[in-house]
Amino acid sequence: MAELKSLVKDTAIYGISSIVGRFLNYLLVPIYTLTMPASTGDYGVITQMYAITALLLVLLTCGMETGFFRFANKDGESPARVYSTTLIAVGIIALSFLFVCLVFLQPISNWMGFGNNPWYLGMMLIVIAMDAIQSIPFAYLRYQKRPIRFAALKMLFIVTSILLNIIYFVFMKGTNVGAAFFINLICTSVVMLCLIPQLRGFKYEFDRPLVKRMFNYSFPIMILGIAGILNQVADRIIFPFVYPDRAMADVQLGIYGATSKIAMVMVMFIQAFRFAYEPFVFGKSKEKDNKNLYAMAMKYFIIFALLGFLGVMFYLDILKYLIGKDYWEGLRVVPIVMMAELFMGIYFNLSFWYKLTDQTRWGAYFSIIACLIVILMNIFLIPIYGYMACAWAGFTGYGVAMLLSYFVGQKKYPINYDMKGIALYTILATSLFITGYCFNYGPLWLTMIIRTLLLLAFIGFIIKRDLPLNQIPLINRFVKK
Repeated sequence: MAELKSLVKDTAIYGISSIVGRFLNYLLVPIYTLTMPASTGDYGVITQMYAITALLLVLLTCGMETGFFRFANKDGESPARVYSTTLIAVGIIALSFLFVCLVFLQPISNWMGFGNNPWYLGMMLIVIAMDAIQSIPFAYLRYQKRPIRFAALKMLFIVTSILLNIIYFVFMKGTNVGAAFFINLICTSVVMLCLIPQLRGFKYEFDRPLVKRMFNYSFPIMILGIAGILNQVADRIIFPFVYPDRAMADVQLGIYGATSKIAMVMVMFIQAFRFAYEPFVFGKSKEKDNKNLYAMAMKYFIIFALLGFLGVMFYLDILKYLIGKDYWEGLRVVPIVMMAELFMGIYFNLSFWYKLTDQTRWGAYFSIIACLIVILMNIFLIPIYGYMACAWAGFTGYGVAMLLSYFVGQKKYPINYDMKGIALYTILATSLFITGYCFNYGPLWLTMIIRTLLLLAFIGFIIKRDLPLNQIPLINRFVKK
């Protein structure tokens, strides 16, 4: 139980920084959507550019973050040597990629539709290279169990970004969308300077046999990562190329990108859980009761993810004011996107059976299948259904990956998950969602009261069944007094 408490503590630290950081970062959405009307398509350009950024970042890190955790925890391996080798390998890949892209920047920009503004892409390519290199020092901080420094640096980036965007778009009333990319470049450079202590104080050595073994382990994870990120961003990359009207494609993509951001609660919870869970799993892989811990972690993950889903959906009528009114037509994608993110979170939890058994090829198989589903659905359905096709494609792709990983995993590395408890919470959350969201209760204030009571009922059920208040140290201490 002490190990689970440690996981909860680290998740809380990562979670607070992730929640606060994501919330602050979300302030960019109202800034952009209120200063960039949907009809201009400017927010669609930002949406597509950041989708490309996410994909390239996975390509450049080559799955070496997970590879670092695996080999740094192996008997007989020096964590410092593993870190040094990983850092050098990723650095060489990232800088080589950046050099080639900058040499051919104009042709690449023309192909991608940024021909008139090639340095939009150029600035983001520099950011991507720095982000790839930074991912390894950030992974080392997680390995050292230094969540506070990790969180502080992440927050530094976000706060600086918010302030600079407010200064330019709000106070200076700027309208050049390229400023958003320049601000990102400045903030990433600031974080790179702050990571200098993590780039010093050890001997740089490149172990060729080690890096070969790491690449053999990490390559399937990279394929998994590529397929996984394509599941998330393929729609945003594909959309302008398959939608019949290119100008309207940017408008539609901007609406989809803005409204799907409301699903950030699910995303930030999954990210916070991942940051703490990955080193936790590898660190406990040799202990006898590890499967029970994994099963408990899965159950609590689903419970609180469902709580997040209900919280967002019940207060969507208020949250929608965070984006410009001309983007509201896309709010119907929010529940679909949130469920897709829930499926992705479950899939992430399930993925550790093949990582712990060094059978990472299975993850590549599952993700490639899901990726093909997402890409094909987007290609064939976007011209007909627009951005709604994007939402359903993600839902279907993650759902398939989740189911495949569960059924194969139970044969290869069986874990006794509390399926009855998980099913009970899922049915209850679904029933409350239908009751609170699908019926018209008249005035908004009355609707909010009823939905709040339903949300409190779900929280009460959690406390009664799986989280008794007397087991929470702070409350238990208060009750005893």
